[in-house]
Amino acid sequence: MVMDRARAGIAVEIKQPKRADLVAEEIKRLITEKDLKPGDRLPQEAELQQLYSVSKSTIREALKSLEVQGLIKVTTGPGGGGMVIEVPLARTLQLLQNYLFFKDVTIDDIYTVRKLLEPELAAGAVPHLTEQDFAALEANIECCDGSSGAHDRGHLIRQRKEDITYHDILAAANPNPFLRFSCELINEMIRQLIEFRNDTPLAAHKRFGEANVQIHRAITQAARERNVEKVRTLMSEHMTEAPKHVKRMKGKLRGRLILDSEMRKRTRAKAVVVDKDS
Repeated sequence: MVMDRARAGIAVEIKQPKRADLVAEEIKRLITEKDLKPGDRLPQEAELQQLYSVSKSTIREALKSLEVQGLIKVTTGPGGGGMVIEVPLARTLQLLQNYLFFKDVTIDDIYTVRKLLEPELAAGAVPHLTEQDFAALEANIECCDGSSGAHDRGHLIRQRKEDITYHDILAAANPNPFLRFSCELINEMIRQLIEFRNDTPLAAHKRFGEANVQIHRAITQAARERNVEKVRTLMSEHMTEAPKHVKRMKGKLRGRLILDSEMRKRTRAKAVVVDKDS
């Protein structure tokens, strides 16, 4: 469009990138060239100033931009400065949800993708699951088992969110980083964005929970047997049934943006399991 206007003899003002944005790009290049990892520190502000021949305020604006993107964490005081961090999943989810805010995405859309990815994720995780992972899977199942008695609505909803952690544990064991990320992102979308009406019968929540516990136990047993194909089949069945429960319970996607104040720090699924004897 700019070229068309120029050909028509219309004056076109080409907006130049801000200096801080250019410096932020150069710092990204520095991170890449030096192969910096999460936990590695960037050069001090004074060194960055000298390196890029810019003012302190420009460096600070560039660092703030990278911090907002989730690439670094900036600390103040002696020994402070920029440190490379792993982009938090919650931040990625927020950016994705900002994008999807203007799209007509449904629960069916999410589960269609989930049905394609989750069986492969679980199957790929099977050879890599450790005893620690199995302990985490079994602890999660017990946590979500609602058969021990009646619970209030809030407790049952928290259990349904915790059901997703089962899938996070499998994701953490899968060696494919892109598949792992994709499934973790979908899991977090379901955890954060799907909500149920207050008048949903408690019995519906319990039926959904019982179905999840039953299939999770079957998947865990098949994984212990290192039966990859059975895990893949069971997970496919699980991903077919789960959205049916959600729709019966009149689950819906939140129609508003996720606020920074609502973003939760989540422990990665492959967490240390506390020894019961300790």
